[in-house]
Amino acid sequence: MKPRLALIAGPTASGKSDLAVAVALHAMAGGQEAVVINADSAQVYADLAVLSARPSAEEMRGVPHRLFGAWDGAQPCSAADWANAAKAEIAAVQARGGLPVLVGGTGLYIRTLLEGIAPLPPIDPAVRRAVRALSVADAYAALCVEDPPRAAALAPADGQRITRALEVVRSTGHPLAHWQQQRSGGIADQVTLAPLILLPERQWLYRRCDLRFERMWDGGAVEEVAALLERGLPGDAPVMRAIGVPEIAAFLRGERPREGAMAAGQQATRNYAKRQFTWLRHQNPADWPRIEYESSIDSDATARLLLP
Repeated sequence: MKPRLALIAGPTASGKSDLAVAVALHAMAGGQEAVVINADSAQVYADLAVLSARPSAEEMRGVPHRLFGAWDGAQPCSAADWANAAKAEIAAVQARGGLPVLVGGTGLYIRTLLEGIAPLPPIDPAVRRAVRALSVADAYAALCVEDPPRAAALAPADGQRITRALEVVRSTGHPLAHWQQQRSGGIADQVTLAPLILLPERQWLYRRCDLRFERMWDGGAVEEVAALLERGLPGDAPVMRAIGVPEIAAFLRGERPREGAMAAGQQATRNYAKRQFTWLRHQNPADWPRIEYESSIDSDATARLLLP
């Protein structure tokens, strides 16, 4: 029997962290070790405890959590970096007969872990500079010409993925799909995967996102961003582009009033949730169970779906 790996994927603010803890507690009640492992690209950074909604010690309820706040903001965490660390954490838990519970909404992280990573050659620095000097609209227009299938698969406002795809095709002469077909290093064939996708009702989730961002603002997020700005990190560092950081930074620099910055941060969060919905619905195997719900879920009852 291949060792079991529980996977909970869902959009931000969907309640997946509470569900992961519930799964772990059920396993522990049955005498099995369980560890929750983070798969969220913002929660990996130590600098973003509040703004990434990292679980508090109280919310962890005594369950060990790994890869939360494991990277300093000055050290970018790529999908490959995270996948290598996650593999080690998963293997360590499974070697002791325990259950790793993977939880997060960063699709690229999860896909890299399960399917492996494409052996992309280095991007020409001159190409990178030229592409990143383009507006998102111009980059998308160029991608439509140079890699039409990839452009068709992306939202026109998805600047990060558009930029990456355009850099790859211009630097290597091959579209991103060419490299992705050569993935290696995934663990999907080494585990018994027990996945679950959370799909809450959108308007409920958007209201929840708005309320949570407001609470983050008043609960230390502004101070977190101020500390990041004091460090003088590059503006294109992943931690500086995390949801909410640019909007709060604009407030701190006097470029936006509090109300405008908060509204922009809430909108950015809703946009991120919308992108996550697209990935969750269309970029995962059709046989992965999906749970749709109007509001909150019964974590204890749902947790049993991920256990043998």
